[in-house]
Amino acid sequence: MVSAGVCFDGKERSHLIPNKTKVNAKLYVETLLPELLQDRISVLPSGFIFQQDGVPAHTAKLTQDCIATAVNLLVKMNDLRTRLTSTLWTTMSGELCLNAKVISTQPENIDELKKVLQLIWDQLPQDSINKATLRFPKRLGLV
Repeated sequence: MVSAGVCFDGKERSHLIPNKTKVNAKLYVETLLPELLQDRISVLPSGFIFQQDGVPAHTAKLTQDCIATAVNLLVKMNDLRTRLTSTLWTTMSGELCLNAKVISTQPENIDELKKVLQLIWDQLPQDSINKATLRFPKRLGLV
């Protein structure tokens, strides 16, 4: 599983979840969520909208409470106008995803796959992300 975020003129780190790891609310809140919020702040220091899909780790009370606490802390510490939402996006929605490059060779194991995914992510041109971002409102209207 891979998690990453993009915005107009910005791209975050990719976060690879270890193979066969069950992502529950506790794991999400303790490991991934802090890194995702840190990435959002570094890419968009003046504020952002943090949207998640409807998987159980995102909708759990523990996660929602943690996000509410993080918003209060961010606003107090940095005077950010940060908005977080748990809008239920469809998981794996083709309309809301950027198209990935075609892999010319098939990875033979998980480690090779991780390297290929990271390479694709690192080489994803910001221009393509910007174009997709500009088309996003129209795509949302279609969904």
